[in-house]
Amino acid sequence: MNTIEITYRYDGTDPALRERPGDADAARLRLNDGNRAFAELFTRLDEGKQVSRRVIPIDPRDLGLWSGGDAPPQRPFAAVLGCADARVPIELIFNEGPNDLFVVRVAGNGLGDDVRGSLNYALDHLGESLKLIVVLGHSGCGAVTAAVDVFLDPAGYLALASKHAIRSIVDRLLFIVDASAKKMAQVYGADIVHHPNYREALLEVAVVSNAALAAHALQREIDKRDAQGVRTAYGVYLLAQRSVWAPRRGTDEVKGLASPPEDAQGFVEFGDAVLRSQRIASLIGP
Repeated sequence: MNTIEITYRYDGTDPALRERPGDADAARLRLNDGNRAFAELFTRLDEGKQVSRRVIPIDPRDLGLWSGGDAPPQRPFAAVLGCADARVPIELIFNEGPNDLFVVRVAGNGLGDDVRGSLNYALDHLGESLKLIVVLGHSGCGAVTAAVDVFLDPAGYLALASKHAIRSIVDRLLFIVDASAKKMAQVYGADIVHHPNYREALLEVAVVSNAALAAHALQREIDKRDAQGVRTAYGVYLLAQRSVWAPRRGTDEVKGLASPPEDAQGFVEFGDAVLRSQRIASLIGP
């Protein structure tokens, strides 16, 4: 019988073991290392090991211990805007514990007013510890799927006419689906719409493009504030592989979180990287 054990533990050693990263690059590296460790738990089972274990050390101060009965202060090193999908447990997939991450979750990980308000709160009140804001999409996202299906069959929009909350999510995503479709047609030609995997490929291109664009928009807002070096990153959590995927400009590297494009040319190169990635090329490539 195969066993996976994930343990949160304080063993009485120096709690400085869980000190926070000092800058955005260190924060992104820690999250990438954490996700790699999480994914490797399952890889070990695939390699024939019967037991796969991971221990996540915790700082007792983050659980209110050694605090004289007072609530512990918030001190997350990263904020994560993720999807509401229950299959993406943010702290778990990044190998983090309590008080490490400030998590905001909404269907389609979109930048609505409530989301912006929550992230602005983090920037205004958690600046001493906060170094990074991550936008994390995931494969097969239901919200993006709904937008893709409406894009491919506009008549389906009629079913959303009276569902104002759902329609607002789809409306926000249609722009990125349209841009993704145009990029695919530019690279592969207009006949790509007839490919049997077109819908699936369009979905995955839109998911990662949505995350990258949101991270870019947040970075522009952060740059207008005195945010003490806070940076943004994007990625897509692949449900089947349990790892983070992020094609990026100028390289074939796709593993782990990446910084968003900075300008229009950067997004052109980002789109090229997405479409030449093995994940997308395996669906619609020659």
